[in-house]
Amino acid sequence: DCINYMIELVIDRTFDGYMTEIETIYGQLEKIIGIKIEPASDEWDRLFNVDFFIKIGEKYIGLQIKPVNDGIQLTEMFKEHALQLKTHEKFTEKYGGKVFYVFSMKQDSKKVIANPEIIKEIQEEINRLNNKKK
Repeated sequence: DCINYMIELVIDRTFDGYMTEIETIYGQLEKIIGIKIEPASDEWDRLFNVDFFIKIGEKYIGLQIKPVNDGIQLTEMFKEHALQLKTHEKFTEKYGGKVFYVFSMKQDSKKVIANPEIIKEIQEEINRLNNKKK
């Protein structure tokens, strides 16, 4: 029983840390772009590998937030990205907007967006979808 409790505790803390990291990153991104970012449904997570979305009129942009640390192998991430590409294409076909990977990392004990160039790409996609609304 004690071992099961400890395993559950570790899993809970790991999950809580992961969720805090994701919330911190999407909170930073939301502040930068000035548009509400909302958590995706479990269905969208399963079908399209989308963690969060940005609604632009009747269209949606998907966001996949991934923590990157020294222990994570880039080859694994690229393999996962290749597998998710098809689901992201289906998301774009159905909802009009692209899906973007936002990577997070720890810098001076603070979580930051590891690929800040993605912000410009997301803003360009927002502009593209806003122009389609008119």
